[in-house]
Amino acid sequence: MSQASSPPDILSPAFAADPYGAYRTMRESAPLIHHEPTGSYLVSRYEDVERVFKDRAQEFTTENYDWQLEPVHGRTILQLSGREHAVRRALVAPAFRGADLQEKFLPVIERNARELIDAFRNTGETDLVEAFATRFPVLVIADMLGLDREDHQRFHGWYTNVIAFLGNLAGDPAVTAAGERTRQEFAEYMIPVIQRRREEPGDDLLSALCAAEVDGVRMSDEDIKAFCSLLLAAGGETTDKAIASVFANLLAHPEQLAAVQRDRSLVDRAFAETLRYTPPVHMIMRQTAGEVELSGGTVPAGATVTCLIGSANRDEARYADPDTFDLFRDDLTSTTAFSAAADHLAFALGRHFCVGALLARAEVETGVNQLLDAMPDLRLADGFQPVEKGVFTRGPAALPVRFTPAGA
Repeated sequence: MSQASSPPDILSPAFAADPYGAYRTMRESAPLIHHEPTGSYLVSRYEDVERVFKDRAQEFTTENYDWQLEPVHGRTILQLSGREHAVRRALVAPAFRGADLQEKFLPVIERNARELIDAFRNTGETDLVEAFATRFPVLVIADMLGLDREDHQRFHGWYTNVIAFLGNLAGDPAVTAAGERTRQEFAEYMIPVIQRRREEPGDDLLSALCAAEVDGVRMSDEDIKAFCSLLLAAGGETTDKAIASVFANLLAHPEQLAAVQRDRSLVDRAFAETLRYTPPVHMIMRQTAGEVELSGGTVPAGATVTCLIGSANRDEARYADPDTFDLFRDDLTSTTAFSAAADHLAFALGRHFCVGALLARAEVETGVNQLLDAMPDLRLADGFQPVEKGVFTRGPAALPVRFTPAGA
């Protein structure tokens, strides 16, 4: 296995401050690193990460989620394979595409964006992370499921604990305990709601999940609870960071911001390029079914492979000038960026391609458009430079902005 003289450590403060330089070193001189503290093999090149996700030869499994996700969510669709996975995905997928998404949930998305923006649209200043990005996707998911909006703070706390658990690469026992406690609290909250919804269905996603049936298979209360937990965490954290990152990237490139303000059809391109350049999720893990050869060496059977999306999406072998944010680049296709044919890796690929990709697109398109409408002359607060935080998931910690209120 090729090794750099001192391979970057993904648990180091230097890596947390700026992973992109470390990723470059890995791709160039250590494309496969056995990282002893996490007991996993780090894979950093686009061609390798793409191969792991597409898994055409069935060399990689999601059995790693047994210890990575199950302690906080219960058993989820991500752990399933073969027919069991196909049936469960067929049960949940319709809500996240096509007519259901457009007719049922787009109004929910639009209303939540508008109500959040109403709180600051006349003030001329706000922190886009605190006032909008961290709240918007959780409110949307709570509304889609038909849950009580008064419980938003609880949902936010639960998903924060779950994401901390998933990103707990250093094994902090307090973070582990909080994540496991969240599973219990969420189950105590959700199972009675699911049971009531079975008896009195409504026109919401939770009722649809209770009623869904494919080939005689229906989801159990536990199945539905685990999916809702996964949706809250995966759909909350990622869309939150995506919206903040779209604005951070555009504000750092005023000419591109101006182009998007003039031509809103470019919002998709700005989102796609953000997913490539600063993806919300930097790492996704898989497990080897048998011994596998990758760039730089051999991974043994049963090993955890940590796919470094943040690195693969900046691979010089795949993208021209990869460390430059350019929504006009011609080596990224925005028309397929939210489908399993995507040519970036932020949503994974293959049979476990993110089922919520089109929901994320609808939320980002709606949120970005409404924010741009409400905030003419948008600019960063004087002297502020956005700082990304996070290792497993990553995004701007704060984004204070100034603008001229639209009605002023």
